Amino acid sequence: MTEMEGQAVLLTYFYLIKNDLLTLPILYLSRYIIKHKSEYYRLLQYTRDSHDWEPWILYILDSIIDTSQNTIHVIKQMSSAMQHYKLIIRTEATKIYSQDLLNNLFRYPYTKIEYIMRDLNISRNTAIRYLDQLEKLELIQKKKIGRDNFFINKALLDLLIYPV
Repeated sequence: MTEMEGQAVLLTYFYLIKNDLLTLPILYLSRYIIKHKSEYYRLLQYTRDSHDWEPWILYILDSIIDTSQNTIHVIKQMSSAMQHYKLIIRTEATKIYSQDLLNNLFRYPYTKIEYIMRDLNISRNTAIRYLDQLEKLELIQKKKIGRDNFFINKALLDLLIYPV
């Protein structure tokens, strides 16, 4: 990304933040820009040559609209997945259910024993027992990488990698 491109994107973000339209950095325009790469470069060159910023600004606004709509859709899907997990844990593993556990599972696409221990303030053995139960319910999938065990929330990971 050139300096001018970076400045245009930063100005867009600053405008959205200044006007309370964006409070968290959850809009990632990269996917839109990659998908519409030829238009991106065409408008960028046009702006350089003509000093006419309007088409470039309209392109960026279109990218914000598209990205915002897709982000809202993904957030709704994440909320739905979280509610689904909540229902399963509440009905199938009532002794381990807590909002803190649910939040941990959806904070990142994976968790670790140490994260469960820290977030729920429980012992290592209890955390292992919780994760074993969640794995049996097929809510998480255990992956050993090196010496560490990672517990993947496949539903969340799929939403982040392959948003619909």
